[in-house]
Amino acid sequence: MIDDISLDILKILQKKARIPNVEVARQVGMAPSAVLERIRKLEKQGFIDGYEVRLNPQRFDRSLVAFVTVKTARRTDEKQVGKALALVPDVQEVHYVAGEDAFLVKVRAADTENLGRLIREKIAAIQAVCSTRTTIVMATYKETARIPIEETGG
Repeated sequence: MIDDISLDILKILQKKARIPNVEVARQVGMAPSAVLERIRKLEKQGFIDGYEVRLNPQRFDRSLVAFVTVKTARRTDEKQVGKALALVPDVQEVHYVAGEDAFLVKVRAADTENLGRLIREKIAAIQAVCSTRTTIVMATYKETARIPIEETGG
């Protein structure tokens, strides 16, 4: 189990991954070396998967967000299709969803023309893909990879 201090460290790192270790230590009331040791332990235990920078999609001409439902043929190896979808550079997320042998794929593109080309040439070109249905995002009010962290109470 994870203690409250480690949870606090995780909360701080989720808000700002590049926060100096000294500042994390100040906020949790520990020595910087002890905080660094805890962070390394949390990484080793798999609580922290990694660190990444969130780029501004508009600065890279990728402001269009779409969710594409990808239906596959029956008796398809979903892991193989999922891996193939994940290899497409414009794909940000790939989820195998319950229901109709389908994936929900989040993509970013410059515009609808590029989106159409992406779907035709890269997604629909995957052998087991039978059909796609696309939903274009008009506005985004929240987009995060943060996990809500609750206190352990003990």
